[in-house]
Amino acid sequence: MKLQYIDYVTQGYDFPPSEFAINANGELLFHNINVHELTQEYGSPVKFTYLPQISNNIQKVKGWFNVAMSKLDYQAQYHYCYCTKSSHFAHVLEEAVSNGIHLETSSAFDINIIESLEKSGKITKDKYIVCNGFKRDQYIENIARIINDGFYNTLPVVDNYQELDLLSEQIKGEYSIGIRIAAEEEPKFNFYTSRLGIGYRDILPWFHEKIKNNQKVKLKMLHFFINTGITDTAYYWNELSKCLRIYAALKRVCPDLDSLNIGGGFPIKNSLDFEYDYQYMIEEIITQIKNTCEDQEVPVPHIFTEFGSYTVGEASMNVYKILHQKRQNDREKWNMIDSSFITTLPDSWAINKKFLMLPINRWNDNYERVFLGGLTCDSDDYYNSEQNNNAIYLPKFSDKKPLYIGFFNTGAYQESIGGYGGIHHCLIPNPKHVILNRDKDGNLTSHLFSEQQTHEQMLDLLGYKQ
Repeated sequence: MKLQYIDYVTQGYDFPPSEFAINANGELLFHNINVHELTQEYGSPVKFTYLPQISNNIQKVKGWFNVAMSKLDYQAQYHYCYCTKSSHFAHVLEEAVSNGIHLETSSAFDINIIESLEKSGKITKDKYIVCNGFKRDQYIENIARIINDGFYNTLPVVDNYQELDLLSEQIKGEYSIGIRIAAEEEPKFNFYTSRLGIGYRDILPWFHEKIKNNQKVKLKMLHFFINTGITDTAYYWNELSKCLRIYAALKRVCPDLDSLNIGGGFPIKNSLDFEYDYQYMIEEIITQIKNTCEDQEVPVPHIFTEFGSYTVGEASMNVYKILHQKRQNDREKWNMIDSSFITTLPDSWAINKKFLMLPINRWNDNYERVFLGGLTCDSDDYYNSEQNNNAIYLPKFSDKKPLYIGFFNTGAYQESIGGYGGIHHCLIPNPKHVILNRDKDGNLTSHLFSEQQTHEQMLDLLGYKQ
């Protein structure tokens, strides 16, 4: 009978996928990186960000779109945008824009990041800057500033009726905009229509009233966003079909309209049995766009996407050490990690999101069913199941053989939602953060981006005199 952890995984899954391998010592390799050795070097808890994976994912999507457009003879262009809200770190943005992509913003300070990237030579002023979100005064002011400063492909996407007048007051000369459709939410959602954007029925009347005879403004983009992301469901295809009908109707009365933004991201791997046919979905989307435009006798639009989680999610992993095992009853074994899920993986606590979790070492040892507990005194600070399995199995706990576990594909949103560098529940500190890269010869490089948060930093934030 096979009782080793590696047997449990290989018997239940098609393992290893391309990014993983197990060496003879029972240690996990991630993109041919020995994570256990790195953890011994830097200690735990620690977050690793592997920058080449950002470029890998961008280039894969570009390739899929190129193949689909060529296959379908789609006579327009594709533009990849990265939505900065997924991760604002400089190392992430610099790696992403090195692939010649464009950017999507959500709030005022994003514009300051755009200006910093341009000043340092990372981007040029001809990049598309798609400005989403509800626009308060500072955001309006910042958008107007970069347009007036020569970022001529900046596209503020109108979220409400007031924004057009506010933008026109501060932007000198002509400028282009997008309109965001307030799509209907999926049936099980708490409300019927997105709070963001303008309703389907209102877009055409508003265009005729405010834009058609406005010499200062050109409508260039229709923005379509689905909260659930790009999924092969009847709900998604129905909403896309409604969007395309609006696009065709607008295009007939608005020659300047030439772009469709299919906002809403691709999913990323959250378990070992994850399956998603990216190429099929892209080809199907392009097919539907082309067919609708041909039926309505309008030119096909340029396609924009805004991939955030897909761009950066699979580039990061969080590694923890199992400190101790608590036996609360005859059935439940609690493995306590040296950090907090609420602090470092807030999505696992707030929206019950599951991440791909694997041990870093001891794959050749016997295994057991466990629960994972965080260090805070909050009863919600736990992780008790995997995406596809209502249980967690790990190599058996031993005081003499330290066990490390990794949560993979954690690169999107976790720092910003968790309040990076701030005050956290029970004052559990941010872990250290290490950046991984490859040099020109393909050799792995690493450097410490930030140390683990100290008590002095926390006391200073709390206003204590030291």
